[in-house]
Amino acid sequence: MSPGLELRVAEVFQESPQAISIVFDVPDSGVEHFQYLPGQFLTLRVPSERDGSVARCYSLSSSPHTEDTLAVTVKRTEGGYASNWLCDNIESGMILAVLPPAGHFTPRDLDRDMVLFAAGSGITPIMSIIKSALAEGSGHITLFYANQDSENVIFGPDLAHYAKQYSERLDIQSWLESEQGLPTADVVKYLCSAHRNSEFFVCGPPPFMDLVVRSAESVNVTHDRIHREVFQSLHGNPFEVKERAKSASAEDSAQAIVYLNGEKIEIAWPRDLGLLDALLNEDYSPPYSCKEGSCGACVCRLLQGDVAMLANDILVAADIAEGERLACQALPLTDEVTVTFDI
Repeated sequence: MSPGLELRVAEVFQESPQAISIVFDVPDSGVEHFQYLPGQFLTLRVPSERDGSVARCYSLSSSPHTEDTLAVTVKRTEGGYASNWLCDNIESGMILAVLPPAGHFTPRDLDRDMVLFAAGSGITPIMSIIKSALAEGSGHITLFYANQDSENVIFGPDLAHYAKQYSERLDIQSWLESEQGLPTADVVKYLCSAHRNSEFFVCGPPPFMDLVVRSAESVNVTHDRIHREVFQSLHGNPFEVKERAKSASAEDSAQAIVYLNGEKIEIAWPRDLGLLDALLNEDYSPPYSCKEGSCGACVCRLLQGDVAMLANDILVAADIAEGERLACQALPLTDEVTVTFDI
């Protein structure tokens, strides 16, 4: 069983010397599964002569509010097989297996004021959010965008266009490491303080994100308004689904009640199988990517009953206290468990 859908590459754009955008055509049969929110990502299966294929997550730079096609942006990384293969080989007409959009790095309200922190290729999901907020929202947007140098700025012309078109709503502050060094704590803290009532979104290298989060917390920005995108290397194959023998007895199963895409689902949930795979085995399409407890794409909220998580590299104590659980790592502890993915 493979839950991915094969998509055709429609176009490839060079965004900078080290980054490309890949535009996909979605067939009519896949439109429902590939509806997405600004800030989400796709998981691509990239061919590999050594391993057959590798799976990697890439953020969508397109916006569901301004574009009919899907586009991800990929920056070449030193020693990164998948990004280098894509930058060197991908071209229009190629077919790639792709998992449906996933991720929770998305605005809850496009009308809210937002302060966006991006470094390098971290601009990719931020760009999707900017497009949607400007097209459909009414709030003010402040973007702090750090890069190594001017040559490697991704989406430079597009951002300049938006800054001119939406001059009263979009403020862009650029930072070049080649001229100014690394972003300083004082500058970041000042921005956080000036916009402490906004929604915060941050994406970039871990030290950059840590700096922004610490600065925001130091001026009393609450946890629920700080959103960071974290990608981990995928070690398994999310395109394969762990199957459970159909002969499993009722005694070996709990009852799962799941709210997914506005639908109420009831399934038997084998006690030794993660909730995500239990749903996939029944041909449902919950959001997910890594299946390793690292990406957060499969987050659901526990409404009733209890579960154990085998691994958790992404949820913090405050998330767990609010009922969030990773479906890929969740095993039932009670005879009946109710969760919702509609959060």
